[in-house]
Amino acid sequence: MSDKNHDQAHEDHTGPVKTPKQMLLLSFFSFVVPIFLIIGLVYFVTSANKEAPGADDAEKAVAMRIQKVGTVEVRDANRPLKSGNEVYTAQCAACHAIGAAGSPKFGDAGAWGPRIKTGFAALMNSALKGKGAMGAQGGGDFSDTEVGRAVAFMANAAGAKFEEPKAPAAPAAPAAEAK
Repeated sequence: MSDKNHDQAHEDHTGPVKTPKQMLLLSFFSFVVPIFLIIGLVYFVTSANKEAPGADDAEKAVAMRIQKVGTVEVRDANRPLKSGNEVYTAQCAACHAIGAAGSPKFGDAGAWGPRIKTGFAALMNSALKGKGAMGAQGGGDFSDTEVGRAVAFMANAAGAKFEEPKAPAAPAAPAAEAK
């Protein structure tokens, strides 16, 4: 029938544990050793004297956690508005003077032509909200009117005939104050 004897066939179906002593040792190491490892880890984590974040200067740590989210900047609303040339020099020339990141160069009628055809409102919207690699210019160092003046200045240098935005009119005094 088979070339294997009975003992050889029996060993083929058994696992690595051959004696009761091996089974006892396997049980011990399977259950007791992991418990000691867990106890050792808990002791290690809880016994070390670790500094809590901000423990060295609690007031500074609290101030960092409750710092302001935004800031309020008060500007003089009656200051004279900057001209388009001044705003261009201060804000726009860094990219538009050299054509950085695909921006149309100052005075390049070929590059500005398609943009001028979209109209002043579209150019103004692109300047205030940003377009492509150009970040939004609205809400920065210059008012929207001043940014509009810079847009008109750059477009007019490339052949447009946009009128430079005027300063907004002062709000009318209420009728109760006039009396």
